[in-house]
Amino acid sequence: MKNKKLSQEEIENFGRELDALRAETLAKVGAEDAAYIREIIQLCRDHELLGRELLKSEGENPTSWLKGTYSLGLAKILENMEIGHNIMHGQYDFMNDPETHSQTYEWDTASTSASWRHSHNYLHHTYTNIVGKDRDLGYGIMRLTDQEPWKPAHLAQPVSNFLLSVLFEWGVALHDLETDNIKNGEKKLTLNELKPILSKMFTQAAKDYVYFPATAGKNALPVLFGNVTANLMRNVWAHAIIFCGHFTADAEAFTQEETQNENRGAWYLRQLKGSSNLTGDGWFHILTGNLSHQIEHHLFPDVPAWRYAQMAPKVQEICARYGQNYNTGSFVKQYSEVLKRIFRYSLPDKLFSAA
Repeated sequence: MKNKKLSQEEIENFGRELDALRAETLAKVGAEDAAYIREIIQLCRDHELLGRELLKSEGENPTSWLKGTYSLGLAKILENMEIGHNIMHGQYDFMNDPETHSQTYEWDTASTSASWRHSHNYLHHTYTNIVGKDRDLGYGIMRLTDQEPWKPAHLAQPVSNFLLSVLFEWGVALHDLETDNIKNGEKKLTLNELKPILSKMFTQAAKDYVYFPATAGKNALPVLFGNVTANLMRNVWAHAIIFCGHFTADAEAFTQEETQNENRGAWYLRQLKGSSNLTGDGWFHILTGNLSHQIEHHLFPDVPAWRYAQMAPKVQEICARYGQNYNTGSFVKQYSEVLKRIFRYSLPDKLFSAA
């Protein structure tokens, strides 16, 4: 579907309708949301405890190793996607509980919460898909728009994408350091900035790859390989879901010039046009951290994410009335579009302009 060009009045009305939906939803936030996140946290802890115990006590048994690794991997996915990501967006700050507050939560991944809140909550959500402003647009290593000049190094980006997928938590941690800007000479790295991130990376590696194997005795190697595999599960899953939400064929990118002097409605339109949803059942949405509703997340990042499923039909109805594409599809459809886009922009534009 091609987006209808809206008048300034229509853009403002579009923004007012979405503001009203946000206010209507936030008015409901309270005990039900607190109960939900506590239930998910307990579910995560149960899976982690089960996984670590199976690996430690029965890790030499292939069946137990598979069960333990799978359980630990699910726990890491839940913690990263539905718990950590959403808590750090401030979705549960209303609870006034340090365990679920955005400023005190520290998640189970290599990047620090503080650096991630700056690079993600501020830079990415403010400047979504603006070339030269949103550093998550290609993560500094991939070309995904016509607005970025092609370089021979981009030929390797299908390989770069694979490596980023399996090493995603480490790639995000280094991305938070703005290593691309350091390499280009646009930024100087300070010791005060470097120390907390290196400390967090060291702590994560020591916890999963030294401490837990060392406490497992004869099952040290099964525990080590189980932890490596569980982290790999989380990395590949998080990478796939995030890329499906941002880099499908219809997810648009924007120039800095065309986004100057945005009003609220224009900001909403940019979030909509730069995002993609995924279809699935309830558990699928939970395991994606409800980033399967990436459109709603970009429109309403501070609303508890489990409510996006309730908001989505209303958002879709508003989009239809204003002639705007609501980009959604199955995981297979959306992820195949992501891979095609990565491959397409790895090649010189002249190969396509001549066709």
